[in-house]
Amino acid sequence: MSVDRFIPSLWAATLLENLNDAHVAVNLCNRNYEGDISQSGDTVRITSIGRITIDDYVKNTTTITPETLDDAQQVLTIDMAKYFAFQVDDVDARQVKDDGALMDVAMRDAAWGLGDAADTSVLSAMQAQADTGNALGAMIIGDGANIDAYENLVDLAVKLDDNNVPRAGRWCVIPPFYHGWLQKNASFVSYGTAANREDLENGIIGAAAGMRIVVSNNLPSAGAGRNYVIAGHSDGVTYAEQINSVEGYRQENAFSDAVKGLHLYGYKITRPYVLANADCISQ
Repeated sequence: MSVDRFIPSLWAATLLENLNDAHVAVNLCNRNYEGDISQSGDTVRITSIGRITIDDYVKNTTTITPETLDDAQQVLTIDMAKYFAFQVDDVDARQVKDDGALMDVAMRDAAWGLGDAADTSVLSAMQAQADTGNALGAMIIGDGANIDAYENLVDLAVKLDDNNVPRAGRWCVIPPFYHGWLQKNASFVSYGTAANREDLENGIIGAAAGMRIVVSNNLPSAGAGRNYVIAGHSDGVTYAEQINSVEGYRQENAFSDAVKGLHLYGYKITRPYVLANADCISQ
């Protein structure tokens, strides 16, 4: 690939598309406020209203007085900035049939790395900032005398029920060892066969206890052999990102083409009560 054929807007769009494919946790967030990010430090102001009061009505007696809506504003700051930079030597490029293919592979790997970093950060915030009353505590996941993996999902769903979290759009992120125990559980493998036969995409492996189940290696850990399982709803977390700059240039001191890119993002836990978690220990 020569720099003459480098189209920044095309590469930026391709990278963002690949980045979305790489995301797991980020794709579970509310992303309604994306689109106006230009630089690190930008802010997105999120306005929400308080709950509306419901009163009794008696015909010919009740005097209706409209209440003034209470509003609250939260600020999402684009305070995370990650970059990548790599080069493709002319000799390496000439050893492939399509010299652009090598760059494509490198761009996909860069997208995966950026997505992995963002997912790790978002999942950590989901666990740390969830309401403390929604934590199930440490437990050994397995079978027999241990906590059943499927029953633990039901307990997390009950936590969401207690907080009036909408049933539509619920999800749960689990680590690989937890997924292994679920696959041994008849309650999971026999549930929702149509959903569970869908093509695997972005870590989604089926549904259980009224939640879409997603597998991730980026869940926070409380120690060796243990990870948090996080359940929630997209209304609880807002995320925004942009590939702010992708530049191609010719290396001055080498025979190679180089590319560098800047990924800007930020997130906000807007409703901690819609998130629940359990500290799960592998048997």
